[in-house]
Amino acid sequence: MTQDVAGLAPELKGAKEGQGEVPIASAGERFQSFDVEAFEVPGGREENWRFTPMRRLKGLHDGTAAYDGKAPVSVTETAGVTVETVGRDDSRLGEGGIPADRVAAAAWSAFAEATIVTLDAPDQKLDAVTVTVDGPGQGATAAGHLQIRTTPHTEATVVLEHRGSGALADNLEVVVADASRLTLVVTEEWADDAVHVGMEHYAVGRDATLRATAVQLGGDLVRVSSTIRYSGPGGDAELLGLGFADAGQHLEQRLLVDHAVPNCTSNVFYKNALQSTSRDSAHTVWIGDVLIRAAAENTETFELNRNLVLTEHARADSVPNLEIETGEIVSAGHASTTGKFDDEQLFYLQSRGISEADARRLVVRAFFREILHRIPVPELRERLDEAIEAELALTGA
Repeated sequence: MTQDVAGLAPELKGAKEGQGEVPIASAGERFQSFDVEAFEVPGGREENWRFTPMRRLKGLHDGTAAYDGKAPVSVTETAGVTVETVGRDDSRLGEGGIPADRVAAAAWSAFAEATIVTLDAPDQKLDAVTVTVDGPGQGATAAGHLQIRTTPHTEATVVLEHRGSGALADNLEVVVADASRLTLVVTEEWADDAVHVGMEHYAVGRDATLRATAVQLGGDLVRVSSTIRYSGPGGDAELLGLGFADAGQHLEQRLLVDHAVPNCTSNVFYKNALQSTSRDSAHTVWIGDVLIRAAAENTETFELNRNLVLTEHARADSVPNLEIETGEIVSAGHASTTGKFDDEQLFYLQSRGISEADARRLVVRAFFREILHRIPVPELRERLDEAIEAELALTGA
């Protein structure tokens, strides 16, 4: 399952893998492999690593990380939910996708056991199944592998929580079976020391529906790369995201939506807010790639990223990319905005007796509400709202 790059000069080999300093010509050429040694060690100048602070990766990228811990997975088991701990030889592993960077390949090579969560309830709706991944602990490093899969005609809601300390490299596979519907909320609520570099592989079946929301709040460095591919026509994917970077945090969200079959839709909408101090900057990165291949006729897609900079010494990088190989599509578009507080909004609220600090809180909460209100779990919405309020209180915003 490794793409052959033998015979290429090192600089061209790196470019083909998407690791080189020369960007690949098409997202469709992105190198993928289960073999960690097939990837060059990134130095930080490569196109897909240039925004990431390499010195803060705890050796996950260069082979110096010692996988000396475990990242236990717990699941609320109910009727229709089956949880299995399997070995590396389980034939279902890899159905979601193939690692596309060195950290993901290293995690694939290092995990001892994987957790497979199967949602099988074609005659009922499974609400708020909670899956929790705990970090290996302060100073420890772990590799993990989790697969969430539905059976045909199943409808389910899953909340995947990441908590605790330490460094984690992992792969998440999400296999949405034909004619099934999965609503997935993935939260990054790590402790301040945590480093998480993960790759998410989504396989959306024929006439299947995926509603995925990513929430990044905690951690020292969080980098999540998500790939969505369609395994049959009629697939529908909505990808939402919310990130709040505080002083010293690096939050990175990278997406590739790969339309390779006809009659599929995708909608991507991510929002980030940043606040910092003069000493410790905050940084968010959003990379949104949408590829419409020649065979993907009647595709309908749009991607949007909005960033709200709350203080000085904060940086938001946003790179939307749209690649179209056929003219037979319904619609396609992308947009990105980055800005500070709207002074008119603040003036309007203050003119009605609201203090500046409270006015800023109201603006930020309104900014995020469009994403939060799409989360179908009331208790989770309330908890995330409280977490955002706590973040705002840190700088008196």
